[in-house]
Amino acid sequence: MIESHFPTLHPFRRGKVRDVYDLGTKLLMVASDRISAFDVVMAQPVPQKGALLTSISLFWFAQTRPIVRNHFITANVDEYPAECSQYADELRGRSMLVEKTAPLAIECVVRGYLAGSGWKEYQASQTVCGIKLPSGLEESSQLPEPIFTPATKAETGHDENISFEEAALIVGQETAALVRDLSLRLYQFAADFAAKRGIILADTKFEFGVDSTGEIILIDEALTPDSSRFWLKEEWQPGKPQMNFDKQILRDYLETLDWNKQYPPPTLPQAIVEKTAAKYQEALERLTK
Repeated sequence: MIESHFPTLHPFRRGKVRDVYDLGTKLLMVASDRISAFDVVMAQPVPQKGALLTSISLFWFAQTRPIVRNHFITANVDEYPAECSQYADELRGRSMLVEKTAPLAIECVVRGYLAGSGWKEYQASQTVCGIKLPSGLEESSQLPEPIFTPATKAETGHDENISFEEAALIVGQETAALVRDLSLRLYQFAADFAAKRGIILADTKFEFGVDSTGEIILIDEALTPDSSRFWLKEEWQPGKPQMNFDKQILRDYLETLDWNKQYPPPTLPQAIVEKTAAKYQEALERLTK
């Protein structure tokens, strides 16, 4: 599924990967097989990627519920509202019914290792989101302890890293402290869980929303390869980039092209699509089996 088409349902939002429909007090989240790199959605889908992402999120929602309640209601299409029934075949395996919340206007990122934008900032200032770190760390080094590094939400383009103090100005001091503590607990739980399966959770992004009672709950997706960096523990070696369980194969291929990382995207070889799909499948099997 490249794009869902449910003409009798009310579109709520179409993201890079998920199509969301408004069902009144609930939302229908549909994970397509779209894949993006460098903030550009590729023309070709990765077959079954949406179903794999949905399965991984459902697994983590169940595992982390003792830490924080989440927005998940059901993924059984037979339990969806009647207006969804005519689309059951397309929805099965790649969708979930969730509570509608008021999303917080920050991304809640936790980093246990130095990679990506965090590594770039560290090289320039020995900090990540304003947090001072020890000298002498290398790319992909494990941090002394996981750190909370929030970011602004960008509808288009890149999210922007901000300090905890800036996050508190956006959502309030009490809320910022709560989601920081929840994010760190979620990360530590998932990192310990993954480590037992030979996987390093280098960093991950959580989103939270306020439900109808005023409670802050976990929303969106949870601990998928699209929102996290997963590395093979046996291959981890500080001082260089690591091979991720996500779009690294795709990104590496795109870097070999004379492409300006703007629309339109280049055509992908079938071998790259298949190798990317295999990485998502491996992530699901290693984490959940």
